[in-house]
Amino acid sequence: MGLNWVASGGLDRKVCLWDLNGGGKTLEIDTQGEDKPEKGSVYALSAGRNIIAVGSPEKTVRLYDSRSGTRFSKMVGHTDNIRSILIGDSGELILSASADKTIKMWSTRAGRCLYTFTMHDAPVWALRSDHPELRVFHSADRDGLIAKTDVRGKLEDMDNGLSLAVAQEHNKVWGMTVADGHIWTATMQSSINRWADIDMDDYSYLRESMKRHRGASVASRGPRPMSISAVDGSEQKKVSPQSILQLSNTAPVPFRPASVSAPAAAVAKGGATESPAAAPTTGTQLPGLSLDEPSVKPIHQNPTETIEGQFGLLKHQLLNDRRRVLTVDTAGEVVMWDLIQCRQMESFGKMHLDEVAEMRNTPEAVAPWCHIDLASGNLTVVLEQYNCFDAEVYADQLKLEEAVEFREDQRISLGRWILRSLFANLIDEELKRDEVYRAALNEGVEKRQVASRANAPTSIPLPPQNMAGWETPDQTTTPRANGLHMPTTTPGLAINQATPGPGLTGVSENAVATPLSPLEKRQSHTSRPSGDHDYFTSTIGPADTAAKAPATPSTPAAETTDADKTKDKAQDTAKSPTSAFGKKFRMSFGTKKIGRSASQTATEKPVIPEEKAEESEASSTHEKEVEDNFLGVIQKMRNDYDRQLIEQPDQLVETRMSPSLPNETPVLKLPPNTKIFIQEETSGSVANVYEGTIAGVGADADVIEHKAPMWLGHVLLQNQITSKEPVKISFVLHPLGDLPPVASADGNNRLNANRMLRVKKIIGYVVERIEQPAEEPEENPLKPEEYMELYCNGQLLDPLMSLATLRTHVWKSGNDIVLQYKANGRKEMRFAPPPEEPAPEPEAGQDGGIIGEAQPTAPPAAPAQAT
Repeated sequence: MGLNWVASGGLDRKVCLWDLNGGGKTLEIDTQGEDKPEKGSVYALSAGRNIIAVGSPEKTVRLYDSRSGTRFSKMVGHTDNIRSILIGDSGELILSASADKTIKMWSTRAGRCLYTFTMHDAPVWALRSDHPELRVFHSADRDGLIAKTDVRGKLEDMDNGLSLAVAQEHNKVWGMTVADGHIWTATMQSSINRWADIDMDDYSYLRESMKRHRGASVASRGPRPMSISAVDGSEQKKVSPQSILQLSNTAPVPFRPASVSAPAAAVAKGGATESPAAAPTTGTQLPGLSLDEPSVKPIHQNPTETIEGQFGLLKHQLLNDRRRVLTVDTAGEVVMWDLIQCRQMESFGKMHLDEVAEMRNTPEAVAPWCHIDLASGNLTVVLEQYNCFDAEVYADQLKLEEAVEFREDQRISLGRWILRSLFANLIDEELKRDEVYRAALNEGVEKRQVASRANAPTSIPLPPQNMAGWETPDQTTTPRANGLHMPTTTPGLAINQATPGPGLTGVSENAVATPLSPLEKRQSHTSRPSGDHDYFTSTIGPADTAAKAPATPSTPAAETTDADKTKDKAQDTAKSPTSAFGKKFRMSFGTKKIGRSASQTATEKPVIPEEKAEESEASSTHEKEVEDNFLGVIQKMRNDYDRQLIEQPDQLVETRMSPSLPNETPVLKLPPNTKIFIQEETSGSVANVYEGTIAGVGADADVIEHKAPMWLGHVLLQNQITSKEPVKISFVLHPLGDLPPVASADGNNRLNANRMLRVKKIIGYVVERIEQPAEEPEENPLKPEEYMELYCNGQLLDPLMSLATLRTHVWKSGNDIVLQYKANGRKEMRFAPPPEEPAPEPEAGQDGGIIGEAQPTAPPAAPAQAT
């Protein structure tokens, strides 16, 4: 018809017209029901010449003008929901299929029903026609029957039309299309079947035979056996009488065994009925047919081709550890998946989902870090910046293929771990490109170094050195080869009192979100392999400024001048990463491997030209603008390389890329065909801007650089994540038996700590407070959790249980957790004297934030006193 728009309708009771040339929505039509507005949901929609036909649960077909959106007609006659509508090319005829098991042909000019087809015995859900006036059409119903109907000819001659059963699906037919002599059907199953279509002209002799038989029956005032043969005696395609469907209640009845009554059987055998009035009008049995045969026998018993699909996933349940998920498919099979390994773990067959969850769940409490999407029938895991780094797991709980040395109680971010593994090939490609880029820059530096050494004097007098500086007590930084200065930290308490405390001052905001102690940072460098192709560097990029040492309660922080504040603010503004919050990341894996699809061609964004500062003398070092995407992270690093060449022309350019180390993100061997999507949020929906596989992300680096958000670049190339205030849990400690309390001199026994703090750390805190240290070190001393026990609600706690798990599965309340400690008698304890003065303010812990993050950012409620 050459329309330049497309119409869409939905359960919001609206029909929208969209411009195919990119002009957006051009018209919106309100289809609310007249009596009940909620009945106006659009279940069937068709467009013709300036006509839009809408079918709804209101049981009517409403016609709208596509130019103005006004309704000009309403067809009333169906008794149930309208499921499919067709409009003829001229716009004068309309076909509608309904859940009332009928198909109606309407005249838009007369505004009435012309004919009602009743060949189906189940709700009709699909219609399809290539005839310009809809006189030949296909229909399919809920029982799977596919029929083809031919009513060409005069309107008053429609009763002499022909309807044949073409095929029989085993499930409900949701959709159907006809092309190139084939019928394609979609059902509740994931497969699509292709059936051979029939040419109704090959069966035109049936219409003449039925017409002659009807005339003879009327003349003899009774039914007669129908002879199915060609009028001219020529050979025609044979068809079983059971494939002929009764077109309507007024049409001739096909002679099927199921419709034969006793008088009709007598006529078929040659007998006569007692009265012409008793002669049936429902049909006659043909000779040679058994009454046991089915009433309808389609022409085609099997499809010519089947496009095999897989069972789509319908429901899911995420287990407590948030690393495993249970799914149920359309066949009722329950499967457990590993979200980190991207693999199927176990199949349980046809069981109830809740029963399997009860069998496989563990008492854990992990923060949400992803959400599951089954809209496509596959298992899709969606990661978004705002929460994908919230969940952590202790490294000693993991079962890894390769042994990795972790520090005690080390935690691993699930989001950072899976992203590092999914994009490993992309990281390798970016590291190679970075090496090539720096090699070109360092070529000139090396030439200058060679020339400088050639002109160097043979001897240089050295001034006397003051070696006392190495032993000065105020030396707080350690020299490093790459120019970084690591701040020293003062060991503090693992668990803090739930009272306001001073925050850390002088710490750079650009530090890596997961803090490490100086000793741990040095180990990260010394333990990494060396070589020409070593791409693993410090978790803090060399471009970052050295962080200042945090102030301690006994040493107040130095005051910062206004000029320093202005300078720091400018640096923070320039270095703070901007993130495309509208973009999200998906990974999808199903029961079958899916081949990698072609990646989209990248459209490069124009680079914003460099802005020169007019008032600054150092305008040549002014930081350039970068793109707000993954490429912007690379551009920023290369700008730093160029700045270094200007400021230090004789120093080799070192890499700024610092991907996470294996002891932070252990190596995972993921299925290479796992699909990866990068999506961008639009108004009310999301759109895929990239689609690829794990194996292909390296080759698609150019596309990903322009399509991926900036925060993903920071995570993959610099191991930086957005810092968030850790969630803390408050609790109180009480002794059992004759043990002394842990409360301070002021009686405060209310404490708080990171939600991931383990029970054994709380036990260690108790032992540190109540036990007097031994005068001489013991040989093979017991660990605190071996001779001290912790109870909650009368239940002995596992030393490896976290505070979050404790509150969720044992305490089961939002109030402060009440914990009780007791010695088990395995060690004779000497108790320390009670404190005489308030304890000093707690300082930052040295265990990388595992237990040293209990300082609240805002004053909590008044602490409860010990009872």
